[in-house]
Amino acid sequence: MKLMIASDLHGSAYYCRLLLEAFRREGAQRLVLLGDLLYHGPRNPLPQEYDPPAVTAMLNETADKLLCVRGNCDADVDQMVLQFPILAEYCFLALEGVTICAAHGHRIGPDDPPPLQHGDYLLCGHIHIPVRRNCGTYTYLNPGSVALPKENTPHSFMTLENGVFTWHDLVSGTTFQPLD
Repeated sequence: MKLMIASDLHGSAYYCRLLLEAFRREGAQRLVLLGDLLYHGPRNPLPQEYDPPAVTAMLNETADKLLCVRGNCDADVDQMVLQFPILAEYCFLALEGVTICAAHGHRIGPDDPPPLQHGDYLLCGHIHIPVRRNCGTYTYLNPGSVALPKENTPHSFMTLENGVFTWHDLVSGTTFQPLD
């Protein structure tokens, strides 16, 4: 099974559209969204083409392919317009003999991880920076941000296929190595 993993859309219809085009192009079976879907947040600038109702419509059209966790900018009222669950703080996925914990990163993250075993992965968004870090018993991975990347990193997402995580520049379509 091929997964696509992304985070931090922050209500950008422009980058949501690019993400869903990439999802179709990649041929992934599921799109894992690590939170912050509709609202830009009080500390972030407005992203390009900020339009939460348009993002809602696009995501609802893909509802059967989405697996989501709640970000710090996601609210109960967002769940009222979205046709797929977004309010779980985290989830565990057992895939290809590997255990993956997916969380946004503001509560459960590399500084406060859940109980993980050797070889497990912790996927988080929140910091808007693509990262791959060996944390001893587990590996922390961050896809970066779809709409509001930080520290001169690209608008990005990850894929997981055949046990390999790959980072992709959403705009150029190229792959790249994340920060360590």
